[in-house]
Amino acid sequence: MSILNFLKSQVLEVIEWTDDSRDTLSWRFPDDDKAIKRGAQLIVRESQVVQFVYLGQFGDLYGPGKHTLTTDNIPILTKLASWKYGFESPFKVDVYYVVTRTFTGNKWGTSNPVMLRDDDFGIVRARAFGTYDFKITNAALFLKEVAGTDNHFRLDEFADVMRSKLVSVFSEALAESRVPVLDVATRHSELGDSLLPLINRSASARYGIELTSFVVENVSVPPEVEQAIDKRTSMSAIGNLNDYVKFQMAQHLGTTGGPGAASGATFGAEMAMGAALAQQMFPQQHAGAGRIVPGPAAAPETPNDIGLMSPAEAAKLMGVAESDVMEAIQTGGLKAKRIGSVFRVSRLALDEFLK
Repeated sequence: MSILNFLKSQVLEVIEWTDDSRDTLSWRFPDDDKAIKRGAQLIVRESQVVQFVYLGQFGDLYGPGKHTLTTDNIPILTKLASWKYGFESPFKVDVYYVVTRTFTGNKWGTSNPVMLRDDDFGIVRARAFGTYDFKITNAALFLKEVAGTDNHFRLDEFADVMRSKLVSVFSEALAESRVPVLDVATRHSELGDSLLPLINRSASARYGIELTSFVVENVSVPPEVEQAIDKRTSMSAIGNLNDYVKFQMAQHLGTTGGPGAASGATFGAEMAMGAALAQQMFPQQHAGAGRIVPGPAAAPETPNDIGLMSPAEAAKLMGVAESDVMEAIQTGGLKAKRIGSVFRVSRLALDEFLK
């Protein structure tokens, strides 16, 4: 081999790379300890960028196209190497190809529960998983923080490296957004869209990547929180609890034709619990509970009063406690006539109350 051919074998004149793997994120050109010839051709294809690294420092970055390596178009490397008057001899530099296309369908998930602060439930533990699409936007930062000096950095390695980092970013974004747990557990698609800008702000600054989509497929909360959510949903479906209690009383009379002694006691206990719950939820409707509301002066009994029932008789007919009937009278729900010191209830007023 002639000296000229030997020298040519020790320098690189054309640098290029064709990606046929579909899962490569970064790839270091195998120079085999060869130097790059001044005036060598660097070929960068679409969806690629090339990052030069000189003695551990990031140098020039090249986008798609054909580049002739001279002093004019490698200004950063020229400055790092202190070539005051240009260079004539071959030079050594690491050449990293970084793929900039969008990688789709990547999975993410929390291996441990994420702690959330919620206004309704306090501190809540939640697990979540989904998919995301991403692309590399800052080659130097990506090589520094994610790929490192790996000769061939693949997508499966990226998933392992980024899983915990992405979950950390997701947790911070979720805490910053202060989305209620009720929305986190039921509005997955909207949650992903709302968190995407917050996640990108951190992911771009830390790792040099940008997420083009972030999908939350499922968020699970502890069983006790699920039960609380179910109870709240049930109460919303019931609506006005006072009307619901009346409906239950009417249903009970219609299906049994009047409860017996044992069933009446049971139903009376249920009605007492319902009335207490109604008083907690609608205190303004029960402001008079527990006291007799002063009425007009007692009127003398007339023949028209014949057939009126006492509260005890009305309670026995409905299968509820007498105290429930008195509460309905005092709050104005059940119309009654006061005769002397006692109330009397007509069957017509009782039917109106149960409608």
